[in-house]
Amino acid sequence: MSALKVHNAMWPGLVGKEEGTDHPPISLERMLELTTNSEVDGQKYDGVDYFLFHPHTDPDASEDDLKKIADLIASKNLKVGTLVAPVWEGTVGGPAFGSQDDRDNFVLAVEKACRVANIFKNHGVRDYGTIRIDTAGGVEDWAKDPAGNTALAADTIKRAAAVAADNGERLAMEGEICWGGIHSWKDTLDLLEAIGLPETVGFQSDLAHTYLYLLGYNAPEHALVKEDHTDEEFWAAYRPMVDKLRPWTIDFHVAQNDGTVHGTGAHDKTGRHCRADDPNGKLDIVSCSSEWLKDHADRKIEHICWDGCMFSNELLEEQQTWNTILDTMLKVRDAQQ
Repeated sequence: MSALKVHNAMWPGLVGKEEGTDHPPISLERMLELTTNSEVDGQKYDGVDYFLFHPHTDPDASEDDLKKIADLIASKNLKVGTLVAPVWEGTVGGPAFGSQDDRDNFVLAVEKACRVANIFKNHGVRDYGTIRIDTAGGVEDWAKDPAGNTALAADTIKRAAAVAADNGERLAMEGEICWGGIHSWKDTLDLLEAIGLPETVGFQSDLAHTYLYLLGYNAPEHALVKEDHTDEEFWAAYRPMVDKLRPWTIDFHVAQNDGTVHGTGAHDKTGRHCRADDPNGKLDIVSCSSEWLKDHADRKIEHICWDGCMFSNELLEEQQTWNTILDTMLKVRDAQQ
């Protein structure tokens, strides 16, 4: 079995960042530089996962402009893995359980992502990965009609899945406590089962977000442990939760969380992403990752990606941040061989 590829995410330079503040966007060139400058015992990142929106990328960019981006990434000896479709209001899409226009725009966002994916693939910079989505609607809006909104979201994502399948892609739905219908482990399972297309639509697990699932942060009725849980209580609850979601898991984010939430800019509060070596981190990153990555090849998972979304700019600009993360990622990778 070939080793998992180790990727860094580019969207921490974008998500929650705002021009004219103390946390402005960080350019793609700088994020790539920080990635390629990282090294641990002669080993480096294999690639990047990529957010398809401004200022890094115009989702409607010409083929020539997209090839230039592909060439820039390839020039750093990196591959592109998972692409984040711009499914949110204010980008291209709208809530998967919103108005008809919202739902049509959600599908359009996936169409645009598949177009970019094909260009990157044909240009030789992308050989694996998924198209990342969520429901793009808030928990409060979803909660106004849970059954009806789950059915609407399932219908929208089925339409998007047909587009993905026509382009040889799979959709990975990232479970986050801030997105309605995927804000708890139970609601996520219900939605995945309602969609019912395991060959095309799966789950993207993120260690920070799924720890908040365990705590039931936005769905206390589905909490599996209390905040002051013991290590024994954690594993007794964590393994069964992972066992339920693992069969659906087709994409994986390595992360750390301290049991709290965080949001900056336009992004709602969600599971806080902490430094890999954060002394307040609650997770044994390697052991938790290994639970999700059992039999990963059977689910066609070929890479893992670190998610440092909404790290402060100061932390993002420190080269040691990325060396420490790379060291952790390599340990996760090696534990799966």
